[in-house]
Amino acid sequence: MSRTSHSRAAKAFQEDRNNAVWHDETLWMVRQKRDKLSHNIPEWEDLRHTARDIKLYSTSHLPELIEEFEKNAKANGCYVHFAKDAKEYREIIENILKEHGAKKLVKSKSMLSEECELNEHLINHGIDVIETDLGERILQLMDAKPSHIVLPAIHIKRERVGKLFEEKLGTEENNYDPTYLTHQARKALRQDFLNADAGMTGANFAIAETGEVVVCTNEGNADMGMSCQNINITAFGIDKLVPSRESVGVFTRLLARSATGQPITTYTSHFGRPHEGGEQHFILVDNGRSEILGMEQHRKTLNCIRCGACMNTCPVYRRSGGYSYSYFIPGPIGINLGMLKDPRKFSGNVSGCTLCFSCSYVCPVMVDLGEQIYVWRQKLHDLGVANQEKKTMSDGMKFIMEKPKLFNSALKMAPMANHAPRFLLYNGLNKWGQDRELPRFANESFNSWWKRTHKNNK
Repeated sequence: MSRTSHSRAAKAFQEDRNNAVWHDETLWMVRQKRDKLSHNIPEWEDLRHTARDIKLYSTSHLPELIEEFEKNAKANGCYVHFAKDAKEYREIIENILKEHGAKKLVKSKSMLSEECELNEHLINHGIDVIETDLGERILQLMDAKPSHIVLPAIHIKRERVGKLFEEKLGTEENNYDPTYLTHQARKALRQDFLNADAGMTGANFAIAETGEVVVCTNEGNADMGMSCQNINITAFGIDKLVPSRESVGVFTRLLARSATGQPITTYTSHFGRPHEGGEQHFILVDNGRSEILGMEQHRKTLNCIRCGACMNTCPVYRRSGGYSYSYFIPGPIGINLGMLKDPRKFSGNVSGCTLCFSCSYVCPVMVDLGEQIYVWRQKLHDLGVANQEKKTMSDGMKFIMEKPKLFNSALKMAPMANHAPRFLLYNGLNKWGQDRELPRFANESFNSWWKRTHKNNK
């Protein structure tokens, strides 16, 4: 059977069996921590419903919230910019930095900058960009991309980080102690914070009623970057807007518990005014979000608060790794966002789902992620990207299941496969069996068993 881009990459990830098992177990541990903390809050499901309703209100009142945010941010002395796409986003940031002669930018983690390929653009225009989130900094030193939206370097073991720091930071040879490595990274980053010309961060939430943004981190790197420089830039998608500080209280109770199994992130910072003598720039980015808003079946995707809970619980993501997805955001939310971005280009990710709906169950804002992936699967044929072998098999199953006599006859004959020579079952004609073993068929179907054992109970 023809492989999808996801299944090819997943097979490569599985070749290092020990690492794949470790990856699976590590993320499952995070999922269990999430379960434990959520079960300690009796009103957890009420919080999820409230968060969903706030997001639905926000996305259905975006023009009003954007106008309110702009008015209040300007009243606070901030500059407000609007970018309709990635190109405008990159150019606005480049122009701000060049107007101030900035040559070095310290930046906290922002998936929007990955979406818009900001780092590459700034570096190509002579501006040094330093990622300050530890995981992101490790990946930047390795010239690699995040494999998870909250735990970007979750796929990398500390031994590999130790070797990287030996080469890049001159640390002690063969010292893989996590505390030591963290201190060395902190020591190096401290110089970057002090010597940079500008600081930049993304945003978890943007509050319309106050014209400020909220940034949640565990390392305090966003606070350092925004405190040490007078030129500050905060860029976020328009889907980050919420009406009030009160509504942020709902999300912060859900965010860290869903993301990493913590009661709350170590730092929850509000940025709303420039430093004395400095500038605070806010950039509101559309880049396709308003188009998603017009898609009734998929607009709830904009509810996502990027906690990564869907990845931690997804059995496919845990066993295939973030790089097996062709879109820059992996996992269930990434499958949906990729299809919304370019369904033909990213259709290979749709197969990376068992339709177990665990992602929908744990989503703190009740995005129906699994259900939406199912919808995308129904659209593959019309998009011209459906797997013809799978379609032929599905058509064959449909033909059999619509004819009860034929279906029951097939069930009666199925146990013969248990005793058939292997070469008859696993050959070039059975592409499905190239990577799978057939189940052992029961000697009697449930239908036959029910009729036999309950015939006297009518």
